[in-house]
Amino acid sequence: MVIPYARQSINQQDIDAVVAVLQSDYLTQGPAVPAFEQAVADLVGAKHAIAGNSATSLLHVACLALDVKPGDLVWTSPISFVASANCALYCGAEIDFVDIDSETFNMSPSALEEKLEQARKKNKLPKVIIPVHMGGQSCEMQTIHSLAKTYGVRVIEDASHAIGGSYNGKRIGDCRYSDITIFSFHPVKIITSGEGGMATTQDEHLAKKMQMFRSHGITRNSQEFVNANDGPWYYEQQELGFNYRLTDIAAALGLSQLQRIDRFINQRNEIADRYNKAFTGTAITAPSISENVISAFHLYIARYEFSNHDITKGHLFSAMKKHGILLNLHYMPIYRQPFFQKLGFDATNFPNAEKYYAEAFSIPMYADLQESDQNSVISSLLNVLSAQ
Repeated sequence: MVIPYARQSINQQDIDAVVAVLQSDYLTQGPAVPAFEQAVADLVGAKHAIAGNSATSLLHVACLALDVKPGDLVWTSPISFVASANCALYCGAEIDFVDIDSETFNMSPSALEEKLEQARKKNKLPKVIIPVHMGGQSCEMQTIHSLAKTYGVRVIEDASHAIGGSYNGKRIGDCRYSDITIFSFHPVKIITSGEGGMATTQDEHLAKKMQMFRSHGITRNSQEFVNANDGPWYYEQQELGFNYRLTDIAAALGLSQLQRIDRFINQRNEIADRYNKAFTGTAITAPSISENVISAFHLYIARYEFSNHDITKGHLFSAMKKHGILLNLHYMPIYRQPFFQKLGFDATNFPNAEKYYAEAFSIPMYADLQESDQNSVISSLLNVLSAQ
């Protein structure tokens, strides 16, 4: 038996919800998508929620809604999936990175402040910053929001890892400290719709723009028409949009999953607590979670100073695989990817991201991870590392 680093949790309720849509009149553009959107908006306390076929697609339309275009600059974290940076490039903008905090792995507020001040002196401030809630822990959004206001920058929260988590006593996604928040519903995330994502915002104008961009740039709302309404068949394409819609099949699964989100978050935090206790007093460094945060714990990212021991990260991955346990790395710094290397980034500008890459690895974390499997992960990891 192999223990993966992550996997979905599907029950009969989820299956029944999907079957009900399959037996209905609408497989797409029916009632399930708006129901899912409303449920997410209600959960996080946002006025608007916009579903899409992936978080990547919604990061793109969020940038479009904020008028990111050629000649603009967008900053994000180097420790994230490439989509956090690609969304700006899709719009023709330039991308740059802000180094991470060495403990939380999130965008460092102090590094951001320093970089913003330098950029202001050079008259090259970003239009948008995209802080990433790494592993499910919110960034220090209150400070980031304050800096964004000071320097006239818009904010998109990449909360792909973080639905169900909290910051300063409120759910991530209420957009108190940002213009737009993006969630992911990929199978390894907290809840899943197969593939899919959701954007939330308090701004009606941004919501309407994202709704239009996700569906070919088309509106059927007669109040928004530019030209005369020719009849009940009439619609207008007002922007160059995309087919980023979520199906009702996927929305039904997501809506069913959402009913169990608090249970999933509690289970993940209980697993993290067991891991933390097991690694206390060892050479493994557990994740550092801020006091004002409830992490969604999409990932459990451990660290180990491989340079000070007679074992490489590659050997650890291979040895654990022989024990039937799959580790992963989230993520190699984006600027190390061949595509981004061509853009000329200097790794020495991101010392914390480099140290993270040298030390970090993700161990199995998902809601249905049984205690016996957790024990196997713990004992195998400690045995492999202590044998060196």
